[in-house]
Amino acid sequence: MALGASCATDSVRGAQQSQHPNIVVILADDFGVGDIVGLNQGGKIPTPYFDQFVRESMSFTDAHSGSAVCSPTRYGLLTGRYAWRTVLQNWVLDVYDPPLIAEDRLTLPKMLKQHGYATACIGKWHLGSIWTGEGEGRAKQVDFTVPIQQGPTTRGFDYYFGTDVPNYPPFTFIENDRVAVQPTDKMGPYDEIVHVRFEGSPMAPGWRFDEILPGLTEKAVDYIHARAKTQGPFFLYFPMTSPHEPVAPSDRFKGRSGVAPIADFLMETDWSAGQLLKALDEAGIANNTIVIVAGDNGHSRYTQMETLTKHGHLANGPYRGHKGEIWEGGHRVPFIVRWPGKIAPNTRNNQPVCLNDVMATCAAIINFELPGNAAEDSVSLLPILTGKTKAPAREALINHSNTGQFAVRQGPWKLVTIADKEKAPKYELYNLDVDAAESNNVSAQYPERIEAMIALLDKFVTEGRSTPGRPQHNDTLDIDVRHLPKAHWAKPRPDLRQNGNRSAMSNA
Repeated sequence: MALGASCATDSVRGAQQSQHPNIVVILADDFGVGDIVGLNQGGKIPTPYFDQFVRESMSFTDAHSGSAVCSPTRYGLLTGRYAWRTVLQNWVLDVYDPPLIAEDRLTLPKMLKQHGYATACIGKWHLGSIWTGEGEGRAKQVDFTVPIQQGPTTRGFDYYFGTDVPNYPPFTFIENDRVAVQPTDKMGPYDEIVHVRFEGSPMAPGWRFDEILPGLTEKAVDYIHARAKTQGPFFLYFPMTSPHEPVAPSDRFKGRSGVAPIADFLMETDWSAGQLLKALDEAGIANNTIVIVAGDNGHSRYTQMETLTKHGHLANGPYRGHKGEIWEGGHRVPFIVRWPGKIAPNTRNNQPVCLNDVMATCAAIINFELPGNAAEDSVSLLPILTGKTKAPAREALINHSNTGQFAVRQGPWKLVTIADKEKAPKYELYNLDVDAAESNNVSAQYPERIEAMIALLDKFVTEGRSTPGRPQHNDTLDIDVRHLPKAHWAKPRPDLRQNGNRSAMSNA
């Protein structure tokens, strides 16, 4: 086995020669900043593959997702733009919702594709598409025999394989613009794996939740080996389905932790990412590949988090809160970058950064100047990664909760908007350098700082961007930074017409 792998590596080692590096983004789902032992020495769940990766990479200890939940964060990662600029003002996309990314928006895979990259997304999408059928939402009667419109392959990916959302129907794999297996069966009774509201939903015959992650991992590994044999760089986006619910570790991991199924699933998450890293080594292309490992938001409280805490494992580290919340535990995430020979291994950086920054960073790597109407909230981290500067990359960053709360982060200061029943403006202020747990609200002591940070937030909203450049339009006029939004979906701008986007559909 080892000899065969070595021979295979030798045969393709020179096959992939490119001016630009390959780029692999591994996005774990509901993966807390404390879930990697290499970043949290108090961690109790073994993560040997991630730990090794940390030793080979630069880790950002103050990294954040753009939102504390998944759809908005994925939007930000792939567009370099905060999702609260769209019509989605809180929560996430629901079953069979239309696409959140406008058809004409430049995305990370579109940008890389324009520069000779082969692009693939293998894993969880959760950014919407158009399903043919009658009705709306989870009650929609979908015709699964016809192609899916406006999905991943229309947003810059040459190839897609995965599940739209693992705990949403249809319970089947999707390949490119079609379901891989027709969901002719129905989801059985509620069994604590999938929410009761989906009982009776369309499901592929023999569908097993514990086979999702292994299946996606195998597809991603095969993709890496196949691309290594070709000329030209590739971009692989691997949005994992774990450790998000359904918590369903495969047979090889069930009971391995000795703690709980969620701990088993964390170990399998580590294994899955490790198989991609191993594939890069075996294919002989690791030295010409940038790998980014991150989480889309904090660990969720409802996937046995209390059990982990009782075991001494703090999934969200020492931080307050969890997935969905505006507190640090909701959006502070692992963010680790490896580029052999370019990024110093086993290093730490404590600058506040955001997953939105991936797009501008990749643009800098391929020496592409982003247009003014793209990546409006993305800052290149390349000078930091390569050690050319220690200066802060960002003026400030914005965080967003599942209920629509805003937070402004500037240096050590974090301003949180709080809504009450009267919708009266209310703010909390924390100095994270001395109060990482956000336990001491010092807003009464710094009124001038609060006013300045509110003014900055207003500027970022009204100018349609948080980076230098010409002002841009938001997709909606209904962005209220001081209160909770009135509705899940905001009204689109009157002048906005986006094909396939809910903005246009709402104007019908």
